[in-house]
Amino acid sequence: MPATTETVLGVFAYVDTTVRALEELRAKGYHDLTVYTPVPVHEIEDVLERDRPVSRVRLFTLIGGLTGTVSGFLLTIWSALVWGLTTGGKPVVSIPPFVVIAFELTILFGGLATLIGMVVLGRLPRLTPSPTFDPRFTNDRFGVAVHCATGRGGSVREILRGAGAEEVRP
Repeated sequence: MPATTETVLGVFAYVDTTVRALEELRAKGYHDLTVYTPVPVHEIEDVLERDRPVSRVRLFTLIGGLTGTVSGFLLTIWSALVWGLTTGGKPVVSIPPFVVIAFELTILFGGLATLIGMVVLGRLPRLTPSPTFDPRFTNDRFGVAVHCATGRGGSVREILRGAGAEEVRP
């Protein structure tokens, strides 16, 4: 069965040429890009994050936090009802002292849910490296892998070479 997509990799020596290539690729409608950099570069991040939807990890955090709040109140109310210790004539189920436990479980469950969301949505761990990865990308070179429809690789190669790629390979 023939592949419906092909990947073209461009290797760049400078940040400005990499950013130029990314801008041109995005302007031509190529949005399925993988970028390899040896260091974090804000200019590249700005180009890649433009028009990207907000991460769904925040939903994991919200659900985890709400679960923590509810379980914190349920745990403390249940404990107070089972082992009722009336102190100073106060009611057995008194909400203000239970807020501390609910807050702590909100933070705990929200943090754990965020971690789970990042792992699940990031499809981690990745045990096999990407076929387009080159060890030079950890040292001093920048890589742009463009995943495009079969037959459009020629135009992608032209864009990458025109932007200043020192090497372009399929």
